[in-house]
Amino acid sequence: MRAEGEDFEFEPVDLVRAYIITKGRDLPDEQQLSLITLVTATPEERRRPGRLTPEEQRLLDICSAGYLSVAEVAGHTRLPLGVVRIVLAALTDSGHLMTRPPVPRARTADKDLLEEVLNGLHRKFG
Repeated sequence: MRAEGEDFEFEPVDLVRAYIITKGRDLPDEQQLSLITLVTATPEERRRPGRLTPEEQRLLDICSAGYLSVAEVAGHTRLPLGVVRIVLAALTDSGHLMTRPPVPRARTADKDLLEEVLNGLHRKFG
């Protein structure tokens, strides 16, 4: 409680409400933009002109370094993951970002086949 006659000062808050940043948009589908989807900035000549918000510009700057996963991009910001996914989807729709599905895991080698190859090498080379 403050005493009577005491001046009250507001401290600046760098928090912007999530619905302001996302402009009321919904989360994209998990298939469209999952945590492991890779994103990168498109070349300058392919970008559509338009004014970007500070958050959009910051995400675009982060993505211009090369392919990063959505989770990595979110890790470089102080924004919630859902907000980052929404803004990245909007940047993709506007032509500022390209997405690529993650590299699939390599198929594991057949253990029996590897043992046969090893046994063959032992027989041939001792």
